[in-house]
Amino acid sequence: MSDRNPPPPPPGFAEALRTWARIGVLSFGGPAGQIALMHRVLVEEKRWIGEARFLHALNFCMLLPGPEAQQLATYVGWMLHGVRGGLAAGLLFILPGAAVIAGLAALYLLHADQPLVAAAFLGVKAAVLAIVAQAVVRIGTRALKGPAAIAIAAAAFVAIHALGVPFPLIVLGAGALGLALGRMRPALLPVAAAEGAHTGAGRTRWSGTLRTALLWAAIWLAPVAILNAALGPANIYAEIARVFATLAAVSFGGAYAVLAYLAQAGVETHGWLSAAEMVDGLGLAETTPGPLILVTEFVGFLAAAREGIAGAPILGGLLGAGLTLWVMFAPSFLWIFALAPHVEGLRGRPILSAALAAITAAVVGVVANLALWFGSRVLFGEITQAGGVDVPVLASVDWTAAALSALALALVFVARRGVLTTLSLCAGAGIALAAM
Repeated sequence: MSDRNPPPPPPGFAEALRTWARIGVLSFGGPAGQIALMHRVLVEEKRWIGEARFLHALNFCMLLPGPEAQQLATYVGWMLHGVRGGLAAGLLFILPGAAVIAGLAALYLLHADQPLVAAAFLGVKAAVLAIVAQAVVRIGTRALKGPAAIAIAAAAFVAIHALGVPFPLIVLGAGALGLALGRMRPALLPVAAAEGAHTGAGRTRWSGTLRTALLWAAIWLAPVAILNAALGPANIYAEIARVFATLAAVSFGGAYAVLAYLAQAGVETHGWLSAAEMVDGLGLAETTPGPLILVTEFVGFLAAAREGIAGAPILGGLLGAGLTLWVMFAPSFLWIFALAPHVEGLRGRPILSAALAAITAAVVGVVANLALWFGSRVLFGEITQAGGVDVPVLASVDWTAAALSALALALVFVARRGVLTTLSLCAGAGIALAAM
């Protein structure tokens, strides 16, 4: 930032609350779109945080299990206003989408097949595809500084798309490569200079970190222990608590990376819902605000609605959804409040900054793969395998989805329309095409 355009003073807490609520309502498009939205609002519009600190926080959140966009919001909220700021930012990022998913899950349970609703969802999916593509371009142009970063992103894309390398291994490999380059060839991974001291906390002792970690671990896991002791391990609510608490601890790479585990637990092991219902739940999570991992709320709702309170499926489902949200998102606050003070102290160390820059580059490749995965399933009805790689069957192209996607891309990249405008126009176009 130039001296002629100094950053504004830190925001008041009320202003921050309004901004976090706005971000929560507009956070469509999956992690890439949500991170791009936060960058636009926090870095470009409000200028509450600079580019270097934003990417540093993002790099750290990419390493954590759980929804990285929600953790990034929590991290920035903590930097601005401490623990209360982190809680406000993290909760406001989740709650709008969680409320929408709960309502849609109830409607889904009662009214599964509505042609006009399906047509609107097809338009929204096309819009989300364009929004994610725009976000990948935006994040990539900011994070890929130089040929080394581009090469790391390309290697990460090939590793996860063609070789099936697990996301945590890609992150570890990129971090190790970044450390080596930062030590031996620092010019290959240029990093921005660290900004001034953060406002979230001062120097932190590990004893304080341990107390914070124990407090949030108790908040996270107490419901699991209580439900298992009070209701027995076979009760549906005890099962939900155990399954999703475990999932929260291993959910590296976002919602797509854990879909296999979630499908195995929810569909095959426990029989809470069918594979088709699982896909529908993902579609709802794709087309509503909030992290994509809110698909777990949909699964928890259906499981508890069907096996929870006899004669009151909606109430039982809402209790299951609330329990799922608790055990899935509480650990995000644990990771941020316990570790962020120490991570902030690493901003001035070039070698570690190079490692995080390499991780960011790798994540660009991974997110590009996720965009390709999503796009192929929006545009094609059949996906086959060739050499272990998913390949769409060209004859199965959905021309309605293709037309809606072309409209969405034009709105985003040519007309430069916002998220809500693009979503609304594409949903309306989907309904209009279905009615023809």
